[in-house]
Amino acid sequence: MNYETTRRKRRALDAADANGKIADSTEVRLEIMRRIHAGEITLAEGQAELKKIKRNATKDGKMTREQTWRSS
Repeated sequence: MNYETTRRKRRALDAADANGKIADSTEVRLEIMRRIHAGEITLAEGQAELKKIKRNATKDGKMTREQTWRSS
């Protein structure tokens, strides 16, 4: 993949993230990490939660970061 393709994909991913079209958005991931660091949940529980969010993305009418990257 060349530089321009990577930049185009990154811009598309950032735009979709900002518009709330991504289920496992940056905010969601940061919130899970905040809960892990605060000791509310374990790392394994956080990973399971993220996996569940990704699995339910299509049902919720959203895409995952990976799907957005591949489609752009």
